[in-house]
Amino acid sequence: MSELIHVVRDGAVQSIRFNRAEKKNAITGEMYAAISTAMIAAEADATIRVHVLFGSGGVFTAGNDLADFLKSGSIMTDSSNITQFLKLVAGLEKPLIAGVDGLAVGVGTTLLMHCDMVYASPASWFQTPFTALGLVPEAGSSFLGPRIMGHALAFELLVAGGKFSAEKALMAGLLNAVVPSESLEAETMKAAVKLAGLPPEAVKISKRLLKGDAGAVVQRIEDEVALFAERLHSEEAQAAVRAFFQRS
Repeated sequence: MSELIHVVRDGAVQSIRFNRAEKKNAITGEMYAAISTAMIAAEADATIRVHVLFGSGGVFTAGNDLADFLKSGSIMTDSSNITQFLKLVAGLEKPLIAGVDGLAVGVGTTLLMHCDMVYASPASWFQTPFTALGLVPEAGSSFLGPRIMGHALAFELLVAGGKFSAEKALMAGLLNAVVPSESLEAETMKAAVKLAGLPPEAVKISKRLLKGDAGAVVQRIEDEVALFAERLHSEEAQAAVRAFFQRS
């Protein structure tokens, strides 16, 4: 298990924490693989009933570590760690809850669309700079975004690159509640423990009914992956990525 991911079991709840605060918890391929391993194990363990995600250091995650993925040459392929992780999350049977403090950029925002409940601090903000990098939305967000918040707000967030405050994200339907930073993790865990105390099969079946066909989300992820990979090789995206690294 990567030391950049901390996995903690607390009763029937398994929490996974991004532990790379010095890099704003930017996610590498190795980190995606570690999270997937932990989630697969939890899905198979009948004594674990809820998954929880946290950031660290006042940051949820800055999204993908672009340098790591460009170096590996597999930022978006059907077999890459990130794609396999996203497909896994799209099909989780057990509830997934997130506690967000600070920035949630790129996949840090789109990942939340797969969560069943999300709590965030007032310091949180959400942004997806895909088109600014010459790229397209990922993680199934082009399917889930309009379904959750309607076309106009989804377009503002996913295409126009709008920066959503915690209050705006709450209004848009991305969040369940905004809670103070100092009590965020306690409130998130309180919700997870309460959910874990419900009859587990009833919860899983109910989640499946509300979520609908996971296959449709997985298909959209695959469509996005193909377009994302195509865009990465475009002159537009390569110029935008070069400019990004020059600013960094």
